[in-house]
Amino acid sequence: MSEISRDDVAHLARLARLSLSEEELNEYAAQIDGIVDHVAAIGEVDTANVEPLSHPTQNTVMREDVVIPTLTAEQALDQAPAQDKQRFQVPQILAD
Repeated sequence: MSEISRDDVAHLARLARLSLSEEELNEYAAQIDGIVDHVAAIGEVDTANVEPLSHPTQNTVMREDVVIPTLTAEQALDQAPAQDKQRFQVPQILAD
């Protein structure tokens, strides 16, 4: 256990200019202690034989792209209150 104390949390709260009650100090000390323990446990994982990835999805199998029918411009604009050049026309909200 990392043993983050209530005094450590009180010190951090003072630095951050937070006003915390005694109950909050005790609660946050336990929560922060748990977080630090979880991070320490992750640091203990043996990654010596793990190849680094250039991207998180480098080894992810993805499905093939499949073209499927979609709406035509006419179908999409069928119920539009206003349209212009095959686009939805909306009121301007920003100045030029």
